[in-house]
Amino acid sequence: MIAELLSGFITQFISAAGYAGVFILMSMESAALPIPSEVVMPFAGYLAYKGVFSIFLIGVVGAAGSTFGSIISYFIGLKGGRPLLERYGKYFLIRTDHIDIAENWFGRHGDKAVLFSRLLPVVRTFISLPAGIGKYDFKKLVAFSFIGSLPWTFALAYAGFLLGPYWESIISFFNGLDIAVVGAIVLLVLYFWKTKGKK
Repeated sequence: MIAELLSGFITQFISAAGYAGVFILMSMESAALPIPSEVVMPFAGYLAYKGVFSIFLIGVVGAAGSTFGSIISYFIGLKGGRPLLERYGKYFLIRTDHIDIAENWFGRHGDKAVLFSRLLPVVRTFISLPAGIGKYDFKKLVAFSFIGSLPWTFALAYAGFLLGPYWESIISFFNGLDIAVVGAIVLLVLYFWKTKGKK
């Protein structure tokens, strides 16, 4: 029911606001709000199929929105992320040394992390928060977020374009993919936690 209401809101908002609606919704997703790009971009692609949007422009607008949302998340992490995590993280099993590991990881792999994580469901939504906490280079964040978002937004929009009136059929596929990615992340965290505990 909630998913249907959210999907209805997204389609109505884009229909009313046009390109600006896509930009705003994609910004919200990358700012860690529960707006699925798997609904936003395929529906925008469907509107391109109907001649309302340009398929090229909608991909660029989607990537620009994702980048803007990443900037918001980055500054949340930069200005208040670590104190917030240190204060409330224990309720989510996040310790101070976990934050240290995230900062060190970005120090070593920041470029690849920011660039390629934009292609992954779930991960792309939150990647800018630890980047901000780790004081990752802002110009690189903007550039890599945009470059990394382009294939994702174009792929989703083009899928909606190809499917036409059946664009909603893509949603169930990506929902399953999201679950798989979350499962992989949980297993990875458990692995590092267990390995660290043996040292």
